Amino acid sequence: QVQLVASGGGLVQAGGSLRLSCAASGSTDSINVIAWYRQAPGKQRELVASISSGGTTNYMDSVKGRFTISRDIAKNTVLLQMNNLKPEDTAVYYCYAKQDNYPFNPFNYWGQGLQVTVSS
Repeated sequence: QVQLVASGGGLVQAGGSLRLSCAASGSTDSINVIAWYRQAPGKQRELVASISSGGTTNYMDSVKGRFTISRDIAKNTVLLQMNNLKPEDTAVYYCYAKQDNYPFNPFNYWGQGLQVTVSS
């Protein structure tokens, strides 16, 4: 079992910055990937950024160069630094973790949603 506690978010003007944090606890040794997803009203949830246990990062095209995902291994925490925010970044952001369960399907865990609102 893995527990995810997300923090951060809030209201910011366009061009501003926010930082989201996701603290993992429980069976964290078997986590393969931690990621941030977001869901805007009326839209599907989409993958924003991910970081693997090996440190490989991935970003959706619209946030490349503006968002940075990183991890603090000692604290079992993943951060999402969001700079130069745009109104279209407004959404509820969710922390996600995939836990290895080989040879079966992996387990998926979600943290609570964080509202990020960017005003123009």
